[in-house]
Amino acid sequence: MSSLRSLARSLGLSITTVSRALDDYGDVAAQTRKRVRETADAIGYRPNAAARRLRKGASELVTLVLPTEPGQFNEPLYIELLAPMGQRLAREGYDLTLIAAAPGPDELKTYRRIVEGRRADGIFVVRTRRQDARIDYLQKLGFPFVAMGRCDSETVYAFVDGDGESAFADAVRRLVTMGHRRIVHLAAPSAFTFAVLRRRGYARAMAEAGLQPQVIEHRADETGGCGAALEALNAASRPTALLCATDRMAFGALRAARQRGLVVPRDLSIIGHDNLVTSQFCDPPLTTMELPIAATGEKLAEMMLARIGGADPGTLQEVCEVRFIERESTAAPGA
Repeated sequence: MSSLRSLARSLGLSITTVSRALDDYGDVAAQTRKRVRETADAIGYRPNAAARRLRKGASELVTLVLPTEPGQFNEPLYIELLAPMGQRLAREGYDLTLIAAAPGPDELKTYRRIVEGRRADGIFVVRTRRQDARIDYLQKLGFPFVAMGRCDSETVYAFVDGDGESAFADAVRRLVTMGHRRIVHLAAPSAFTFAVLRRRGYARAMAEAGLQPQVIEHRADETGGCGAALEALNAASRPTALLCATDRMAFGALRAARQRGLVVPRDLSIIGHDNLVTSQFCDPPLTTMELPIAATGEKLAEMMLARIGGADPGTLQEVCEVRFIERESTAAPGA
């Protein structure tokens, strides 16, 4: 493999000029940068990554911090997002890393370790909360970050989010059109912004239809969905439809229905949200909603690149339409 010195000699340029050209500095003419890169490729020269990062004062890493117990990467929605995000970042020379941090007092320590140790050039914040100390911390420092979701703070920051309020209102209207009148919402914890927005959409559409809303809040996973569904199904007036905040809750609701001897969708319709891969293969295949994974991952990565480049976060905010996906877990009551 060729050295930087021999590459510079072959081009008739100084080592400093070649080094800055390879790092794409604007003070080197575009034609010169192009010639240096082409020659480096031709002779098989590869810059020393550690030295390049030291020169640029950058880690060339972007981190997604998953709010779960360390080593427990069991959030399928965010795992599915990694591929489109990582592919887009890689085209600009960034690697995407994944870290787990348990929600609670120690969570901010993980963020401080990343930021103060300069272990990443940007952070993706997921599962945003209504009062989110992570966002407040990063915003106060001016550290580049992009959130998947919104919070109640007046802080201006970059985010991509789905219009969960409209999506859940639409889901209720679809169920009402099918003939359902007893529709229960299995809600995620109200500390999360997405949970509040989805609940608000459900309540609005129920009021429009003149129906009594019923909300059961539980953990946003299979265990929580099963527990909440059993509570709903044990009521004197059993619901004919369950509108679940997440697919994982819906999977739990499917199990609860089987435990009660109910047939989905004849006896009970179930709707989820996220369109996890598993939702296509459960029994029956789950009617759900989604922010398309590939497009969402691409948008998050594009915003991150813009923030690292110094773009105003106020110009990097997008609420996207949520797509409804009808499968076999919904039908008219008794159908």
